[in-house]
Amino acid sequence: MRADTALGANFRGWLVVGVCFVALAASFSARSSLGLAMPSWEQEFGWSRTFVSTVGALALVAMALAAPFTGRLVDRHGPQAPLAIGLVMVGFGALATTTMTERWHLLGAFSGLAGLGFGTVAMHVVATGVAVHFVANRGLAIGVATAGATAGQLALMPLIGLVFAEVGWRTGFTGVALLALALAPLAWVLLRARRTDPTRAAPRGPIAPAAPLRLLRSPVFHALLWSYVICGFTTSGVIEVHLLPYATACGFPPQQSTLAYGVLMAFNLVGTVTAGWLADRMHRPLLLGIIYIVRGLSFLILIRIVGDLPTLLIFAVVFGLFDYATVPVTASLVSSHLGLRVMGLVMGILSAGHALGAAAGAFLAGVLYDAFAQYLWVWLAAMLLAIGAGFICLTIRERRTPTPALATA
Repeated sequence: MRADTALGANFRGWLVVGVCFVALAASFSARSSLGLAMPSWEQEFGWSRTFVSTVGALALVAMALAAPFTGRLVDRHGPQAPLAIGLVMVGFGALATTTMTERWHLLGAFSGLAGLGFGTVAMHVVATGVAVHFVANRGLAIGVATAGATAGQLALMPLIGLVFAEVGWRTGFTGVALLALALAPLAWVLLRARRTDPTRAAPRGPIAPAAPLRLLRSPVFHALLWSYVICGFTTSGVIEVHLLPYATACGFPPQQSTLAYGVLMAFNLVGTVTAGWLADRMHRPLLLGIIYIVRGLSFLILIRIVGDLPTLLIFAVVFGLFDYATVPVTASLVSSHLGLRVMGLVMGILSAGHALGAAAGAFLAGVLYDAFAQYLWVWLAAMLLAIGAGFICLTIRERRTPTPALATA
C-alpha cells in the first residue's frame, strides 16, 4: 500500500517527521555541549583534554551498544518508546552532569546514562520510524526529520554557548536537561500508533535466523557499514567534539567560534534536506560518494583558519553542506537494497559503527593534541578517510526496485 502520494497527503507521516525533528534537536544539542564545556572543565578541575575526549568517546561507545537494540525495537513497535525513553535518559544524564565533582561522576552521567539516551534518540531510530510511513518522498521525509539534529544545534548552540560564557556550564546543562524532559511526554503522546491509521506500517514479525548471515554476505551492507564508520570518525568524532576547542586554540573567542558552529549547523540543515530530496531523484551511490569526497576536501580549508574568521566561516559552510547529508541517502539505500523489514536492525548496526568510528576520532584527536599541541595530523587523517569512504560508496550499484527483505525466511 502506498503510504503517500503527495507532500500533503500523509498527515500522520509528516506528524511523525515533526516530532522526530524536535527530538533529535534536543539530543544532539545536549551531546554537542561537551565541546563547549571542555575548556571550562580543564580550568575548573584540571582535567586533560585527553580525559574529556575519553568521556565523549565512551558516550559514543554507549551509543554503539544501544543502537542495534533500539533499531530492532523500532522495527517491531515504531519510534514512540525509543524516543520517549531516550529523551528521559538524556535529560537525567544532563542533570546528573551538573552535580558532578569527580571524574567517575562525569563518566557515569554523561558517558553512561546520557550516552545510552543519545544512542536511543538517534538518526537510525528516526530514519526507520519515518521510512515506513512513506513510499514517494521517502528520501525527502527522512532528510527533513534527521535535519532536526542540525536545526536544533543551529537554534540552541549559540544560546547554550552564551549561557556557558555568561552564567556557567552547570546552568547550560540544566537548560538542556529540562528541554529533553519536557519533550519526552510529548513524544510519547504524539507518536502513539493508531490502529485505524492507514499509513501505519504492517506488523513485520520476527527476523529469520539467516538474516544476519545474509547481511554479512552483502557487499552493499559492507560498503554502507565501513563508509558509515568513517562518517562517524570525520563528523561526530573530530568535528563535533574538537572543532570548538580547535577554534579556541586558533585564537577565536567563544562568540566567534559558536557563530561558526551555528553557520555549520545552518548549512547542515540545508545539506541534509537537499540530499534527501536528491536521493529521490538521482543516482544515490554517486550522490553519496560525492558527499564524502567533498567533505574530505573541506579539511584543507580547516587547516588554514588560524586567525582568519572568513576562512573559518567558509569551512563551516562547505563542511555543513556535506555533514549529515549522508544520512538520508544511506537510509534510502538501506530501504531499497536491504529491505524495510530489517531497516531498523541494519540502521542500528550502521549507527553502532558510526558511533565507534566517532569514538575513535574523539579519543585519538585528544591524544594527538596533548602529544603535539596541534590538530594538523587529525585533520589530514580525516581528509584521507573521508575521500576513501567516497570511493567505497561508488562501488554500490543503483537499484530503485526494492529487493525482498533479508528477514524473509
